[in-house]
Amino acid sequence: MVTTYLEAIRQGIWEEMERDPNVFLIGEDLGVYGGAFKVTKGMLDRFGDKRVVDTPISESAIVGAAIGASFMGMRPVAEMQFADFISCGFDQIVNFAAKCRYRWNAPVPIVIRAPNGGGIHGGPYHSQNNEAWFVHTPGLKVVQPSTAYDAKGLIKSAIRDNDPVIFFEHKALYRSVKDDVPGSDYTVPIGKAKVFREGKDLSVITYGAMVHASNEAADELAKEGISMEIVDLRTLLPIDEETILTSVKKTSKALVLHEATLTGGVGGEIAARITEKAFEWLDGPVIRLAAPDTPVPYSQPLEHAFLPNKAKILEKARWLARY
Repeated sequence: MVTTYLEAIRQGIWEEMERDPNVFLIGEDLGVYGGAFKVTKGMLDRFGDKRVVDTPISESAIVGAAIGASFMGMRPVAEMQFADFISCGFDQIVNFAAKCRYRWNAPVPIVIRAPNGGGIHGGPYHSQNNEAWFVHTPGLKVVQPSTAYDAKGLIKSAIRDNDPVIFFEHKALYRSVKDDVPGSDYTVPIGKAKVFREGKDLSVITYGAMVHASNEAADELAKEGISMEIVDLRTLLPIDEETILTSVKKTSKALVLHEATLTGGVGGEIAARITEKAFEWLDGPVIRLAAPDTPVPYSQPLEHAFLPNKAKILEKARWLARY
């Protein structure tokens, strides 16, 4: 059935709540309001206020309560209304949830949903891509799907996982991306990338909304005789190094792309691994494309200039193809 990215996430959560009575939701405006983006619409009526828990505006309390509940055998799905606000619960996530398995082998089966990304003119406090903070934290798993199929399969895997999972959902994809999503139960494995589009002349390594921008660019490049392969990471921690290196060894050229700002981003880690482990196969430099090192602008034309897009991908890809 053709389903939106948003509805796929909603279906995945709903199915897991039906399957496991220990799964519950906690966050701001999840119940009566149905969530800021309506992902949890109808869940209060179906599951009741013991399993759809509205909270005060306190991300630290939301995460702390989720961690405590997980110690008691529950499987909480906590929502940060916008990924930007996750910083208010940062200490709970990186200094407690991420370290419990290491310190005394205690599972922390929580999912923290984090709607992220630009393209909606939300300004500097509602548009960030802050995944790199968490990719640098051992003990966490970090996921960001780009398709409706993967969104449903990965949210189900995240809920079933015994480690804390940060689940990034790109807001611009919620209603713009649709694909065929099975009604039957299925999961997508955490830690496994996929080749979104086969190609032979260069590889673009990316995730989230940039998968679709890359695909638009690849259609244009194909008219010029340039075949671009797209690797969709899907999971950012742990990184699927094997799939990345296999693609780069095949095409001999790599463009690493993300919407987040350039310095300290996930792309630097991927570029380093390619350079260290596939250098002999490279026929050109590993290129990075990301947003500039500024806050996300509120102004529509400035935001457009700030974000990576099809035109910028084409410029980098053509240069690399000619190299």
